[in-house]
Amino acid sequence: MKHWRWFDYKKTIPAPAVIGLGVSVWMIFFGLWEMSSAMGWVSELLVPGPQKVVVALYNLIAERGFLGDIGISIYRILASFIAACVIAVPLGILMGSFRSIEAFFNPFVSAWRYLPAPSFIPILLMWFGTGEAPKLALLFIGVVWFLTTIIMDHTKNVRTELIETALTLGGNRKQILWTVMIPAVMPDVMTAMRQMLAMSWTYLVIAEIVASTNGIGAMMMRAKRFLHTDEILAGIVVIGVLGLAFDYLFKVAHRKLFPYLETHGR
Repeated sequence: MKHWRWFDYKKTIPAPAVIGLGVSVWMIFFGLWEMSSAMGWVSELLVPGPQKVVVALYNLIAERGFLGDIGISIYRILASFIAACVIAVPLGILMGSFRSIEAFFNPFVSAWRYLPAPSFIPILLMWFGTGEAPKLALLFIGVVWFLTTIIMDHTKNVRTELIETALTLGGNRKQILWTVMIPAVMPDVMTAMRQMLAMSWTYLVIAEIVASTNGIGAMMMRAKRFLHTDEILAGIVVIGVLGLAFDYLFKVAHRKLFPYLETHGR
């Protein structure tokens, strides 16, 4: 790139600038956090400095098996999210492609979408007890209805000209679905999955602070009982890092699977 400016609309900027800006915002954040703690602007008990959080995280991993909690949390996220995608992706594409399927399912899906997932915790505990099932069910409920609706809306936005061209060339409904609709909407489906995975991490903490003895959220609840705010913040930092890592993996997968979109600047 020969010439670029900081504030050009929708123009790419060099990779070193992207990395530098991304690192800078975190340096400013941690700098302000450390300064607030060191200057006594905040209570050391309630808001310990970054160094104490790092030490707490090290102790959790080295002495208290925190990696096992991280592993079980990742398992819960992946298992519930894959289950949600298995339902939401085909259902959303079919609802966006055929008005009859939308008319049948949409009143049901829309109603569930407005029900807050945490409100199901009592009934899930009654149905499934305190094992893995209620946690996975809560994470599933928190994602599947939103993901279905988002994918349906993206499918509706597939250009009508593509469908009409396929019909003109003699394609039947099944062929158009597999060769036009699905390939056209899959980049947006992956973007929707990436966005909703962040929602899964939000519900993970809720699922694990209720009737759970393992996982990142459970560790944070144990730390709360003893006012170990450094350990609570360590858990939050780990969730943030994991979320960032999964987001990056989705970006890489999107770039690998749909390189023609990168070429055209999407």
